[in-house]
Amino acid sequence: MTHGIIPAALTGFGTGLSLIVAIGAQNAFVLRQGVRRQSVLAVVAICAVSDAALIALGVAGVGAFVTAWPPALTLVGLVGGAFLICYGVLAARRVLRPTPGAALQAGDTATGTAADPDTTPSGATTAASSMTATTTATATATTTARNSSTATASATTATAAQAPATGRTATGHTAARRAATRRAVLTCLAMTWLNPHVYLDTVLLLGSLAADRGDLRWAFGAGACLASLIWFGALGYGARLLSGLLARPSAWRVLDGLVAATMVTMGCLLLARA
Repeated sequence: MTHGIIPAALTGFGTGLSLIVAIGAQNAFVLRQGVRRQSVLAVVAICAVSDAALIALGVAGVGAFVTAWPPALTLVGLVGGAFLICYGVLAARRVLRPTPGAALQAGDTATGTAADPDTTPSGATTAASSMTATTTATATATTTARNSSTATASATTATAAQAPATGRTATGHTAARRAATRRAVLTCLAMTWLNPHVYLDTVLLLGSLAADRGDLRWAFGAGACLASLIWFGALGYGARLLSGLLARPSAWRVLDGLVAATMVTMGCLLLARA
């Protein structure tokens, strides 16, 4: 038994990886988030944990129940197909109407200069400018009226007046980052749980293959879960290596074009099969 655990886990790892590593809606979304460095941890965690939960359900035998009730997959196919087509249309719109500054944001992210509000708040730049202006004003006032307590008090008052504005700017960018993270999480959840192929691959196919392993089925499932975690982690965090390439607007349009084609094609296929 002990000697068979490792081979079963390795088999599950290879099988799971072969099913996950394919051009699909979920992988395209993770790639885009990884390139833009937006909510990568949340997206990778959702994909990996969702796969692990579905694989566990398949290994536990839930696949037989899903097979016995076909309307479940039909409903998911209709909703998921419509969702993928809508997302594909939005990606196609970005191709026709590129977002101003998208390429600049990618280049700045690659060099560590954050222009993307989801990477580093631009409120920091505003704060730095405010501090520089305040310092300059204070130095000028001190030089002009060396012993004037009135001038010093005015400079201090100006500094205090600028602090609330800087705080409000930073708060606004924090709220924008949270809103972007919330949108990414909801989109990732929809692409994962409204895609019938996910159920076919994890619950049905992997569940059936695991059942053939008998008592070693959980080792097989653990290997498949590990494959999912490694793949999504590599895809999300490895995508940043493409940031330099995607510093050009034309490269972003190509990426969005591929995403749009993938989403619309898969959406149409899902609706046709539902």
